[in-house]
Amino acid sequence: MAVHRSGPLKQKNKAHKSGRHRTRGSAQRDDKGRVAVKVLSKKVKKALSRVDQRHRADQLRKQKKEAVLAEKRHLGSKDGPPHQVLLVPLHASVSLGQALQLLQSSDPQSVAAGQRPGTPSFALLCPQLKRRWFFTAAQPGDLHTVLDLAKVADSILFVLDPVEGWDSTGDYCLSCLFAQGLPTYSVAIQGVGSLLPKKQADAKKKLSKVLEKRFPGDKLLHLDTPQDAVLLLRQLANQKQRHLAFRDRRSYLFAHAADFVPSQESSSVGTLKLSGYVRGQTLNVNRLLHIVGHGDFQIKQIDAPADPFPLNPRVIKASKGMDMAMQIDAMDADGVSEMEEDVKVLVKADPARQESLQSEVVPDPMEGEQTWPTEEELNEAKALLKEKAKVVKKVPKGTSSYQAEWIVDEEGSSSEEEEEEEEDAEAEDFVEEEDSEAEGSEEECETVTLGESVRDDQYDEKIDKEAEEQMLEKYKQERLDEMFPDEVDTPRDVAARVRFQKYRGLKSFRTSPWDPKENLPQDYARIFQFQDFSRTRKRIFKEVEEEEAEGAEVGWYVTLHVAGVPASVGESFEQGAPLVAFSLLPHEQKMSVLNMVVRRYPGNEEPVKSKEEMIFHCGFRRFRASPLYSQHTAADKHKAERFLRPDVALVVTVYAPITFPPASVLLFKQKPDGKHSLIATGSLLSVNPDRMVIKRLVLSGHPFKILTKMAVVRYMFFNREDVLWFKPVELRTKWGRRGHIKEPLGTHGHMKCTFDGQLKSQDTVLMNLYKRVFPKWTYDPYVPEPRPWSNEETSPGLEVDME
Repeated sequence: MAVHRSGPLKQKNKAHKSGRHRTRGSAQRDDKGRVAVKVLSKKVKKALSRVDQRHRADQLRKQKKEAVLAEKRHLGSKDGPPHQVLLVPLHASVSLGQALQLLQSSDPQSVAAGQRPGTPSFALLCPQLKRRWFFTAAQPGDLHTVLDLAKVADSILFVLDPVEGWDSTGDYCLSCLFAQGLPTYSVAIQGVGSLLPKKQADAKKKLSKVLEKRFPGDKLLHLDTPQDAVLLLRQLANQKQRHLAFRDRRSYLFAHAADFVPSQESSSVGTLKLSGYVRGQTLNVNRLLHIVGHGDFQIKQIDAPADPFPLNPRVIKASKGMDMAMQIDAMDADGVSEMEEDVKVLVKADPARQESLQSEVVPDPMEGEQTWPTEEELNEAKALLKEKAKVVKKVPKGTSSYQAEWIVDEEGSSSEEEEEEEEDAEAEDFVEEEDSEAEGSEEECETVTLGESVRDDQYDEKIDKEAEEQMLEKYKQERLDEMFPDEVDTPRDVAARVRFQKYRGLKSFRTSPWDPKENLPQDYARIFQFQDFSRTRKRIFKEVEEEEAEGAEVGWYVTLHVAGVPASVGESFEQGAPLVAFSLLPHEQKMSVLNMVVRRYPGNEEPVKSKEEMIFHCGFRRFRASPLYSQHTAADKHKAERFLRPDVALVVTVYAPITFPPASVLLFKQKPDGKHSLIATGSLLSVNPDRMVIKRLVLSGHPFKILTKMAVVRYMFFNREDVLWFKPVELRTKWGRRGHIKEPLGTHGHMKCTFDGQLKSQDTVLMNLYKRVFPKWTYDPYVPEPRPWSNEETSPGLEVDME
């Protein structure tokens, strides 16, 4: 029987590998705990089962809940600082004294103490609720007081009118507070009981509609009776605390008492003793202290006096003829005597570890001098000289290299090089003049006539004509910049190559290289710069969270001995101004370049030009400076803006002390009458001196003769030398054509240009020139107190429609 045998061309299929596919569990059992090297180098992520994942989520939820409850219990308790509440009446008809009186008499067992003469503030001790509060109040027109007290307040209580809610001044105050950052807040109505019962429901409906815009989802409380005040206190005690990022990582203090001790050398400078409760973080004596509105100072020592507002005070038993006020006075007197006796020194500053007050680098004029070169640098210089010495010349055939050295090139000569050096020297001494477009606008302003008022003869007496003309000039410049962005007329009395000598042309604004260390101003020698700002910020924040600093713990009542303080700080406190102090993080006293992202406040339409002096509220700081405005883009170069645009977010660049973000930013402008008008709001972006702000300048010309792809352009330049100077710069048109200058024609600035297509007769030829600009060093930490806003005057806030 013949057996079939397969030939050499038989198809052989791959055998099935049975038993080689393993599950994840069998693979883990076979590995017996062995892990690959790549996995060992990273964090081992344990794969939890569903039951373990649920259990972990429950644990995290419980931990967060316990942290919130612990924070509530600590605030206002006997171990923590008093619950600081700021009362802000948002309407002129709200009675601030009546509201404070209701809160004082809310509980018959509560005790009011610590009232400062001349200021509406007092401490409320309530043993029944096991809480203690410290109430302060500020009028919405007093802008600095409201913003400073809101920086340290644990809760803000807004008191509204039952009919109108808030007026224009209250709305303006709300805009500033929302831009700075609101802590926990509550909303109360005063005077609902005075309305008729039928109108009470309508008033509540109208108020609830208006509140949805500013306070969505918040409950309205009443403040008319002592029972309402008790409910309000319970609401404040049980609220979840909202955190402000700029104060959570720093220790801060509200001064309950201040005493100025002049030094022996001068009576205008001395030691200020600030007493208050430590909040935020542990207060380190070696860190610098910033007093808001006054500057940075060093702490000499920290004392621990007796707590002036203990939760369970030792009250003298009342006799029949002794009222509650006499009991409170006796308690206060006893507390003062105890404070004078039981003052203990907690810690003194260590001079070796204390941070310096140096804010600027003292530039060394010899630092830029040439040092003696090394051998490697000498060899590199010789090699470069050999490369430069090789010059290509047109010589007759058969000429040797030695003979070629004696042949003079006809195109260039030494005399021309000397002339160019002289022109460069003259150009360096030339001072930049203002743009010629401002001259044309001044001539237009001279022909403007203002009409006289017939009905009111005294109306013109109140108007400042110079201020009106300056404002008209700003409006014209802003409108021209919107219609013709960055366009400037070429001056005829000065050569364009001299007037625009600091400008350069770029092939592409986005991709062309520009060295950030090139041609820096002298002010850059005075500032500090981080090698990696984000890494330094992360490291400092991590140290704040992890390190156990020695000093005053949160909740302790301490007295800080602040050295080198002017006498004006103590005088302002005696006049009733609040004193708020923040502890600085490392490097925060040093000057650098700050970049902030801001957006125009919609209630203000006044034109704001670049480099105008503005008032900044950046985090816990307040200062004056002249900023630059630039576009907020992700590129390495950012186009400068001449005006603060109302429709887009811009970046503000300014010289100021280093502040680690996040921090809120408010921009104000001081008016001639002393008021501060809110211009823009935003947040701190970064601290980066290498951020390049590039100013663009556009020269325009008009086509005179048009051929297929060539055109004769005039009115861009007015002499032949300028055309040759700017010949390498690329041209563009408003209709999208691109080209370059081919050659000049004549001596009056006409030039022959080639483009990538035929021009239209109504097109305009443009040339873009660029230069880097820097802010002005006008930093001033002193900001004068603004004149308060009143409802009788025109407020910059938005009008509120209550109907």
